[in-house]
This record gives sequence, C-alpha cells and structure tokens, in this order.
Amino acid sequence: MSDVWGRLRDYARTPDRRVVGLMTGTSADAVDAALVRFEGEGERARPVLERYHETPLPAELRREVLEAAAAETWRPEALMRLDAALGERYAEAVADLLRDASIDAGAVDAIASHGQTVRHVPRAAGGGRALTLQIGSAAILAERTGILVVSDFRSRDTAAGGEGAPLVPMADARLFGSGQESRVLLNLGGMANLTHLPRAGAGEPIAFDTGPGNAVMDALAETRSGGRESHDPGGRFAATGRADEELLRELLGDPFFSQPPPRSTGRERFGAAFARSLRDRALARGRSEADVARTALELTAASVTDAIARFAEPRGGVDAVYASGGGVANQTLMGSLANRLSPIRVESLERLGVAPAAKEAMAFALLGHLTLCGIPGNLTAATGASRPVVLGHLTPGR
Repeated sequence: MSDVWGRLRDYARTPDRRVVGLMTGTSADAVDAALVRFEGEGERARPVLERYHETPLPAELRREVLEAAAAETWRPEALMRLDAALGERYAEAVADLLRDASIDAGAVDAIASHGQTVRHVPRAAGGGRALTLQIGSAAILAERTGILVVSDFRSRDTAAGGEGAPLVPMADARLFGSGQESRVLLNLGGMANLTHLPRAGAGEPIAFDTGPGNAVMDALAETRSGGRESHDPGGRFAATGRADEELLRELLGDPFFSQPPPRSTGRERFGAAFARSLRDRALARGRSEADVARTALELTAASVTDAIARFAEPRGGVDAVYASGGGVANQTLMGSLANRLSPIRVESLERLGVAPAAKEAMAFALLGHLTLCGIPGNLTAATGASRPVVLGHLTPGR
C-alpha cells in the first residue's frame, strides 16, 4: 500500500515543489486555477506563477451557488449535492490547468482549494464569534486528481477568534511588500477588500473588507437583463448614467463603512437583496436604470476611497493602489477610483508582474504551501485572531 503522507513529510525540505491554488469568489463565475512553483526550502521559498487558467462555472451551477448564498434556509440534501458538484468542477479545473501547462498530476505536490463561500457571518453579527462556510468537496477533488488537498482555510482562524477573512493579506505581504513605496493591494471581486503595505519600516500591514465590489453591480445587470447578462462589461452601461448623489450618501451611511478593522462582509449584507433595495429606492426617485447602475458603481468606488482615507493613509501613507480581481476590467470603475484617489496612483496589478485575475488563486497556493510547511497563514492584524495559526484541513491523494 502506498504511503499517502510520505510526500508531505518531506515537503518542507524539498527545494522545488508545485502547488495548484483554486479560488471561486463571491461572483461565482469561474474557477480560478494557478500553478505555482516554490523554489527553495520552507518559509524562504520563492513562489513563481507557472500557469493560470479559468474554468467557467456552468450557468445552472452558478445559479445554484448564488441561490445558496442568498437563501435564508437550506435543505441539507441540496447543499450536499452542491458541495459535490463543485468538487467535480474543481477537479475539472485542475485537469484543464495541468493540460494547458503540459504537466502531469504526479508532478504536483498539493492543491490548495479555497472553496466557494456560501455563508459568512462576521463577529459583529454572530454574537462575537465569526462563522464561515466554504463548500466544494475536498474528498472528491482528491479522489479525482490523486493529489493531496489543503482546504477549509478560514475555520481555524475563526476558532482562534478571528473573522476568518481576509486571508489573502499574508500572501500580499510576502509577494508585494516594498521598501520604496507604501502600497494598497485592492481586490475588486464580488466584495472589495484591501491590504495596506506601508514601506518597509513604516508600519505593519493591515487588511479588511471595504464593502461591495462587483456583487451589487452584477445583481443589477442580471435584473435589468432578465438574467441574460451577468455583469456590465467594462462598466459601459453605468457610464451612460449619473449617480444619485443623495441616495449615494444615504447608502454610505451604512454602519459597516465606519466600522474600524478588522472587519469582513459578504453577499449576506451587500448582495442581491441590497441591490433590489438600491434599485427600488432609485427608481422611486425617478432615476433611470443607467442611473441605478452608476450609483452602484460609485458606491463601490466611494467606499474603497473612504476606507483608504480613514484606515490606510493615517498608518504610513499610500503612494499607489494596485488593483486585481474582475473589477479591473471595468474601465468606468477604475476611472472613478483614479479620480477619487488622485494624486495616489491607481494601476492594475499587472504593473507588478502578476495578472489581476490570477492573484487570489496564487495567494491560496502560497497559503497551502505555508500550511504544508507547518507555518501560520493568518495575519492577525487583518483577521483579529488571538494568535497566528496553521490553516486548513488535509485530504490525502493517492
């Protein structure tokens, strides 16, 4: 019988390893897969992105994910089937990535799978304890690929008193810290979150969710198109409208936006129900659908800008913002951010040599690597956990 843990015992001392990072965000539009090679031993290993691939989620599967995220109650059987279906899709995404890279599964040491978040309850809403649930069967993923899987990264941080999010800041600090400039790494996914990395010696990193990223804009696009569109490509429709400034000020009065870090949020607060309320209020005030779209876009831009001004700039300044995630393709959103944040530079993460769409999958590959080396993967200043902890559960391959 094979020794399924043999490779794991030698992992930290092996000078050259490969980990696949898998990520499906709150937009639930695709499985992001990154093949990352780690050169060198343990904590000092240098991550190199070898290949990135996106495997779209079928429309029906995406619909089920979004319905689960918005549901007040779940039938256990439905959630179990969704967990299994996502596990199968993750396995297909790994196969797609390795085929694209011409790499055999035997050359991969591990898969680091974030899974699909279907519910996240911050500490403030959970009676002082955060609750979080990611699905996408690690057992099915390991069985189909034969590769060791690291999964369920967030629950150990919540057990240590943290929010369970954001976790990407640990990777941000290791990958993008600079001695020359103070940086904000901004992720524009379904939710928006940032990591503030002061210049070396100017302070400690901090990270938190800023509020809605694309989720509200995407929900509005689906509503006005009768489900034919999942987003507003390039923000072109929103660009034809004018924001309702009075409504925007009311929306920014949500207590979340003034809550100091550490903080986290999700579709439970800024999802389809929030989008419906925004739309109803704007239409009742005589605004057009384009105005509704522009108001939602400006809510994302304004909440990001406000968060940087309140919680990042006072801690060592901000010289540049490097954006990643699907929102980077929204030129109207990026233009609004640039205008609101000037004279701070706003650029795509591409400027630092990493494709914006690949960052989070690459980050979870790094977090998986740290777990396999026995190194904590949470940044307590970001999550609020009582101590650094090693993240995740391990499911052996073959």
